Amino acid sequence: MQEPELHDLSDDADYAASLQQGSASMMITRSDSGRSTSSSVPEGSEIVYSKDNVTIHPSQYASERISGRLKLIKQGSSLFMTWIPLKGQSTNARLSERDRNLYTIRAVSFTDVRSIRRRTPTFGWQYIIVVLSSGIALPQLYFYNGGVKEFLATIKQHIFIVRSLEDANVFLVNDFQNPLQKTLSSLELPVYIASGPSASVSDGGESSSYELQERIGGSIHDEIHRPSQNPGRQKHKSHDPARDLTIHVLEKFSLVTKFARDTSSQLFRESNSNGYGAIERKSSSQTPPDVPHKPSTDAEIVPEPVPSDPLEFNKMTLVWGKPRQPPLGSEEWATFLDSEGRVMDAKAFKTRIFYGGVEHTIRREVWPFLLGYHAYDSTYAEREYLKSTKKSAYETVRQQWQSISTEQAKRFTKFRERKGLIDKDVVRTDRALPFYDGDDNPNVNILRDILLTYSFYNFDLGYCQGMSDLLSPILFVMEDESESFWCFVALMERLGPNFNRDQNGMHSQLFALSKLVELLDSPLHNYFKQNDCLNYFFCFRWVLIQFKREFEYKKTMRLWEVLWTHYLSEHLHLYVCVAILKRYRNKIIGEHMDFDTLLKFTNELSGHIDLDAILRDAEALCICAGENGAARIPPGTPPSLPIESENALLYAQDDEVL
Repeated sequence: MQEPELHDLSDDADYAASLQQGSASMMITRSDSGRSTSSSVPEGSEIVYSKDNVTIHPSQYASERISGRLKLIKQGSSLFMTWIPLKGQSTNARLSERDRNLYTIRAVSFTDVRSIRRRTPTFGWQYIIVVLSSGIALPQLYFYNGGVKEFLATIKQHIFIVRSLEDANVFLVNDFQNPLQKTLSSLELPVYIASGPSASVSDGGESSSYELQERIGGSIHDEIHRPSQNPGRQKHKSHDPARDLTIHVLEKFSLVTKFARDTSSQLFRESNSNGYGAIERKSSSQTPPDVPHKPSTDAEIVPEPVPSDPLEFNKMTLVWGKPRQPPLGSEEWATFLDSEGRVMDAKAFKTRIFYGGVEHTIRREVWPFLLGYHAYDSTYAEREYLKSTKKSAYETVRQQWQSISTEQAKRFTKFRERKGLIDKDVVRTDRALPFYDGDDNPNVNILRDILLTYSFYNFDLGYCQGMSDLLSPILFVMEDESESFWCFVALMERLGPNFNRDQNGMHSQLFALSKLVELLDSPLHNYFKQNDCLNYFFCFRWVLIQFKREFEYKKTMRLWEVLWTHYLSEHLHLYVCVAILKRYRNKIIGEHMDFDTLLKFTNELSGHIDLDAILRDAEALCICAGENGAARIPPGTPPSLPIESENALLYAQDDEVL
């Protein structure tokens, strides 16, 4: 991988000008001794930059934006960044104090920052994205009244920061030793390998960082009350919206393992300083019998004891995880309906499906209810009328792309690109299934037509790899083009954010997953933290397409209908992730898996996971976590529907032209 060229900012006209006018925006109050007099900064520290009306957008709705104060604080040779929501500044009174505290950023040391991306949309406000060394990004910070240039210029005065020529809007922080880290930073690619402790963070620096966090954390009550159960420094809800990386992650995820392995080899050839990963680990004696396993070739390594599971997993499932029941059949299904076809007790209906699933013969009737396409209080007649009107609406949207002539297509780049992607994906989606098998299979053509129509129906989102995986079972069940389309639309109302170019949906779920693991298995969380695995990208495929490739087709449909009930939690899929990780925690920790090995291991779990056992465990974990678990999942995290608000204003997910 070629290293990006860098240049210093000292000759940058923008920054030279900003240095001269930056003081007007910084609002720094100093005493005669030169120290800041702000009560929110401990003695010996100095506020070098402060900006009000810097705002976080938790969701697409203007009513949920949270305004705050951004500060840069200097303590000794260390520089820290804080963002504190200003009390009473949220435009939505329904947002609780806890919701605002979810996004509070307390004393992030720049020794822990990898890069800063500046974005200047054609319409809207300039914003920045701060990416940490772990690969996780802080929430996007929107500067309503300007100040980004001054912010970056102030940082440059106190720490080493350079701009990458590969992307003039990416600024690399403290990036002067590790060439591999330099390349990954310019790409805004999460780091997939553990390269040891950062050379730029000393023991003293870490102590200073911790001390400042504690001292600042105890003195910000003039701006917002500190939550009693959330002393963390920040809430990560978004990530760098780099188009090329997003497409690479979503469409070429299978290449990540090879990339990480090749890059690791290159790093270890260049330096033998840490010796990490050079020795093949000895296998754990507690390897699950259903997972492929290679014997160790190194007999000298004695495996370290694996920390015990704090929840005593097997005992917990006996207490809370109820046995699975037979699937809901047609006769029992009829008992849930009144004479006109209404579902009389939706809660009991969903509970029954949660514990047993649905027989395939009635999925065509049941799935539209679970997906929200049909209302539970709708009648037979109303559903037939809806089917008729929706079919006409579908044909209208489909005609939009079918009417595009060859000459028009030559001048319609976005259409050609999306059609090309869809054509490639549908011919390799579930072709082993008889329903999609064979040349010129009409069902494959219908799959393509529905995806093309959806790319016109939701032109902003368009098409990304993985959508065909979500549509395939729906078409298999519904066996009707129009009905399949509208069921898919209903599903994408919840899962669409998984495919946003800025990856907000995926990163909010992966961050929530990390907080749940921290709550439910702190030793495993600490292991991931020590091995630079806190981005949880090894669970990316699980979350993106809802375990579609982890189970055989029939089991996937059963899992999906269980998840769609939203019984216990809308985010049960995250507890399923935790349950799987806990099932294999002894192997993961015992074999000292780094990210590359862990990614390979989770991919190879496909076809080896006991669905019934995992569902029981996920139920137990969800009940055990209770409100503490729910509080660790940010509002609006998929598959939650966006919080409805009157006169809510949408803003574009990306400022680039489609």
